[in-house]
Amino acid sequence: MDRNRLEFAVVPTAIGECALVWNEDAEIVGSTLPHGSADQVRGAVRGWYPGAIEASPAPVAPTVEALKHLLEDGEGDLAEVPLNMSAVPDFDRRVYEIVRAIPPGETRTYGEVATELGAPGAAQAVGQAMGRNPFPPIVPCHRVLAAGRRIGGFSARGGPRTKLRMLEKEGVYLEQPTLFDL
Repeated sequence: MDRNRLEFAVVPTAIGECALVWNEDAEIVGSTLPHGSADQVRGAVRGWYPGAIEASPAPVAPTVEALKHLLEDGEGDLAEVPLNMSAVPDFDRRVYEIVRAIPPGETRTYGEVATELGAPGAAQAVGQAMGRNPFPPIVPCHRVLAAGRRIGGFSARGGPRTKLRMLEKEGVYLEQPTLFDL
């Protein structure tokens, strides 16, 4: 594979079509949550990564399986998936490293992430970094909440409702579950 060539695959998951984009070292350079149909996901990937070629996901098969498991069962850990963050600004990279360490079933607030980063008071900047996250859900931005454990924003399709459903799959209920949720 050419050193600068990127490949991608659309991956069917329990919540819809996602995509993974990787380089010749099988490092993920980007991913996406569902954008609607598989063709809409392809269009988004091609817009973000011009020249990326659709290919078999064989080079990233373990990542595909871990992604499917997480989105189906709310279990599993994507913290060890190799990411290439060379195009990510330093502040965002540091935020993503902290957020990647949040295990399924747990959450942090933007303020807690900022404090762990050594930048108390930078909660808004952490939120902006989450909004730019090129690796959802490998960098699990859905596990980062607003102050007071409020849902906060979410830039994926479906917005905060999708974030809430992803958290509930992992056993995190921000509201008391109803009889139908149990």
